[in-house]
Amino acid sequence: MKDIQKHIIAHTSSARDALRQLDNLPSLDERTLFVLDEDEKIVGSVTDGDIRRGLLNDKEISNQVMVFMNPGFKFLEEDMLDLGKIAEFRAKDIHLIPIINKSKHIVRLLDLKKQHSVIPVSALIMAGGRGERLRPLTDLTPKPMLKVGAKPIIEHNVDRLASFGIQEIYISVKYRGEQIERFFGDGSSKELQIKYIHEEQPLGTLGALGLIQEFKNEHVLVMNSDILTNIDYEDFYKFYLESGADLCIASIPYQVKIPYAVLETSDNTILSFKEKPTYTYYSNGGIYLMNKSLQEMVPESQLYNATDLMEEMISQGKKVAHYPVLNYWLDIGRHEDFLKAQEDIKHLKL
Repeated sequence: MKDIQKHIIAHTSSARDALRQLDNLPSLDERTLFVLDEDEKIVGSVTDGDIRRGLLNDKEISNQVMVFMNPGFKFLEEDMLDLGKIAEFRAKDIHLIPIINKSKHIVRLLDLKKQHSVIPVSALIMAGGRGERLRPLTDLTPKPMLKVGAKPIIEHNVDRLASFGIQEIYISVKYRGEQIERFFGDGSSKELQIKYIHEEQPLGTLGALGLIQEFKNEHVLVMNSDILTNIDYEDFYKFYLESGADLCIASIPYQVKIPYAVLETSDNTILSFKEKPTYTYYSNGGIYLMNKSLQEMVPESQLYNATDLMEEMISQGKKVAHYPVLNYWLDIGRHEDFLKAQEDIKHLKL
């Protein structure tokens, strides 16, 4: 997220003041100011190009910046984030976009040069497990805090979520969870709101969902903390909405190649055959998008897995969809996975 203060200017400031402020911004892509009125409501934007055009039209450098500003500035509304608009801005090379609330105050800035998108979901990261298969590495350190490259596994995931504009993040902790809490704190250092769910007993892969009182957003992303992935969360979210499903699971394609011809038979009669076929199966990727209303199905303070929810929903005739992950994905559960992650991270852009 951008530091808002260096990108805002009072409407009574002069164009000369605006040029000085613009000149202090580090790159050309960032050289946009947003003009605020006396109530700190946004009323326009201004660039050095706006000021140059104004001077060519006989305006004075000492005039107030509102004389030069563009009142038709582009913005996003906090409560109505529009992915179509974001795609439109990106196509037009508009990179710095204010996100405003109903009172027209800027709540944050979206920089499409450094962020992928802003999707209106809350997140829950399951980070309570001990990581038995990774012992002795996890004897003193919880698995999510093991470093892959320069950062702990869980930080890769938090930063990936943040790069898609997800700000409300819950982390469910148990085994040595105080290390995770000390590391992230309340999330303010990353301009996030991080809260913690303390599991008194193991709650499975989804049980912590039943301990959260209220999510800010209508939709919730739940994920395991020991996954290394560069999944496109915006595409996942769009797929989920378009599917009309109550629950959408990120799935991992797994291909099985048969080195022989496979016969299709009935009563010892060959009906057809396929020469060395390849079959694709899909496994659970440990990342889920759901409507927050599904919290009602999760029992409070009881062991409850994502597979329990899936089975219950399917038995009730509710739609459960899956989203094939074609990007990088690795479940770091074993020593060989951990070693693979150390090599892969050198070439991954997360």
